[in-house]
Amino acid sequence: MRIFHCDHCDNLVFFENTHCVQCGHVLAFLPDLMDLGSLDPEADGVWRSPHPAAVGRLYRLCANYSGAQVCNWAVDVRQAETFCEACRLTTTIPDQTIEGNATAWYRLEVAKRRLVYTLLNLHLPIAPRSSDPRGLAFEFLADPPDGSVPVMTGHSDGLITINLAEADDAERERRRHSLGEPYRTLLGHMRHEVGHYYWDRLIEATDRHDQFRALFGDERDDYQAALQRYYANGPAADWQTRFVTAYASAHPWEDWAETWAHYLHITDTLETAAACGVSIRPRRRDEPTLTSVPSTAGTFASPFDRLIAGWFPLTYLLNNLNRGLGLADAYPFVLSPPAIDKLRFVHDTVQRVADSPRRSGTAADEVTLARSR
Repeated sequence: MRIFHCDHCDNLVFFENTHCVQCGHVLAFLPDLMDLGSLDPEADGVWRSPHPAAVGRLYRLCANYSGAQVCNWAVDVRQAETFCEACRLTTTIPDQTIEGNATAWYRLEVAKRRLVYTLLNLHLPIAPRSSDPRGLAFEFLADPPDGSVPVMTGHSDGLITINLAEADDAERERRRHSLGEPYRTLLGHMRHEVGHYYWDRLIEATDRHDQFRALFGDERDDYQAALQRYYANGPAADWQTRFVTAYASAHPWEDWAETWAHYLHITDTLETAAACGVSIRPRRRDEPTLTSVPSTAGTFASPFDRLIAGWFPLTYLLNNLNRGLGLADAYPFVLSPPAIDKLRFVHDTVQRVADSPRRSGTAADEVTLARSR
């Protein structure tokens, strides 16, 4: 995540902010510029931003911004849609007449917007199901009151379902503890589930299929039977030597989704660290060193090598800062060499998409144009 500032007063602002606390101007994320802009009102609900790259552009607030107030993104007035790129992905929302559901929906949308930011930043295909049969869709569902058929968080052919209970911190922590998981967050759920979607889009029926199987295993192994074995017997005894998490050992599809989620954790956190100018300069040579985290290769063999070289010292810093606050480790995982090889495969898969010729007029083209200005 980049660091954002108000265009009117240059005050530091956050990705989720709707107003600058210093000058009071309305803020909105501008997907065409991949930046958070402060806005000045024009006529009839139209807004203009003094952002240097927004010259000549006008915006409307997303319908979920001006209406339900669960969003803080804007829409280019040249577009016919009333919802922003992130909100158009949501097809089912929880019943707003039930107490607590509005807050839960807001939390889910906050996590989804961070996911969408990363996907746009990586130039990954992210069309909504409404405009592309192969597109993405999210539904946020609550368990029925009678408890008959609980909602299962998961993915099916581009449709990602998240149980509304996951937005309750206490309930999510209870589930994390009961399942013996070191980490469980709304953003983590969404990164994992979208990984299944991108396996369908970027791996299945491509020239990367054989390499996938060599690293992750044969996904043709019965999926339901594999999950039953996992929940009955636990993870593979040597999972820490081959997988990013215990759950990744359940089946090659879950290994891919867990590895994909970790790759998004890494890239987003490193982008934030780089934007903040984070560096670690220890007194001893045998301690973690982090002097910069750019995405280019430099003296390393590849951009991925540079990525990992920056990630390890950063996790050392994050975990020790958390321990100093009496909190659990921010990144409670150990990456083995085979797990790193899988992360490299994910990185290479993503880079192939970013490096491929893009169609004129796509969101990725708009972002590239904005950055070149």
